[in-house]
Amino acid sequence: MSKLILFNKPFGVICQFSPDDKHPSLAEYIQIKNIYPAGRLDHDSEGLLLLTDDGKLQHKITHPKNKMEKTYWAQVDGDINEAALQQLRAGVKLKDGLSQPAKARKIRPPENLWERNPPVRFRKNIPTSWIELKIKEGRNRQVRRMTAAVGFPTLRLIRRQIGDWHLGDLQPGEIKELLV
Repeated sequence: MSKLILFNKPFGVICQFSPDDKHPSLAEYIQIKNIYPAGRLDHDSEGLLLLTDDGKLQHKITHPKNKMEKTYWAQVDGDINEAALQQLRAGVKLKDGLSQPAKARKIRPPENLWERNPPVRFRKNIPTSWIELKIKEGRNRQVRRMTAAVGFPTLRLIRRQIGDWHLGDLQPGEIKELLV
């Protein structure tokens, strides 16, 4: 049996156990020995991070050839329109090439979502909207670059699901341990 840890990574936390002078690390939240992240989330992104003690499982989760779908909720600057969503669905030209097509849809602001500290900037004259984006790639800052490329920069990014594993009701900083 392998350990699989589901962790709701808070905003500002880096995806490593070694200390960092600028940001809190995983070691401040997870005291389980001999587990390693299966993938990454940038310090300014929140949500589901998987960690495991099994190298084969880690490879299965992270390797691009396995095309494991990841689901994100993104709060974007502006009221996103169908044309921008269609661009995301078709694939977006990025500096490192065309992204694969994404599943993209506008959603209502998520209910019961935890407050972010610090909060997302508020501008009285510019609305925000939320989208759900499902991708099978994992390029560096990909979701943020995709939404910016279609004219709606990401203000807040939360990963909800990786494959069959989902965040559920885990609050920031909480873990759930599974045996797989």
